[in-house]
Amino acid sequence: MPDSGRPERLFDLLRVPLLRLLAINLAIGACAAVLLVGGLLWLDPGHLRELIFADRAPGIGLALLLAAFVITFGSAAMGSAIMAQGRKKKDGDRNGGHTARLATQRVPRRTPPM
Repeated sequence: MPDSGRPERLFDLLRVPLLRLLAINLAIGACAAVLLVGGLLWLDPGHLRELIFADRAPGIGLALLLAAFVITFGSAAMGSAIMAQGRKKKDGDRNGGHTARLATQRVPRRTPPM
């Protein structure tokens, strides 16, 4: 029976630079979410840990909390990685190649109504 090749397809998808960038940043956001949920449970602000573990099924509450944080931090990390793609960093330039230029315009003075 031939092998379906599904794991190979996954590795083929990760060879695409954009998808690899998104996967790496999603993993970074997921790690940040796990650390934050762990910190929230450890610090127990507002008795959150007590509320979660007082329920009959605390796994559902933890899963929902973790999923919400993974979605939030994962999408924020992926979005910031995509937005940072257009920057070209020059040597010694801290702005990423972008310089702020303000345009000035002369505005005539209004005379007060009499």
